[in-house]
Amino acid sequence: MHLSSESLVVILFVGLVAGWLAGQIVQGTGFGFVGDLVIGILGAFIGSWLLPQLGIHLGTGLVSAIVNATIGAVLLLLIVRLLRGGGFGGWQRSWWRR
Repeated sequence: MHLSSESLVVILFVGLVAGWLAGQIVQGTGFGFVGDLVIGILGAFIGSWLLPQLGIHLGTGLVSAIVNATIGAVLLLLIVRLLRGGGFGGWQRSWWRR
């Protein structure tokens, strides 16, 4: 498979934006510039596999690629948070104490 330099730039851009957006959505899981890029790219793979399995098709283009990758990255960050033992956030603990 041949990957042009333009395609690589688009993949990196989508991964960076998706990783940053996922870090904003899932608070407390920022991994820095390189970490967000990796999370976004892995999220793009997860989103592009999982969403069609669920019958969800967002279309084509840069915006749909970013949305798709962001959904996958959010799912990945939630799984990472669960594996770290953090739960789904501080709201669980504060709700339980009330």
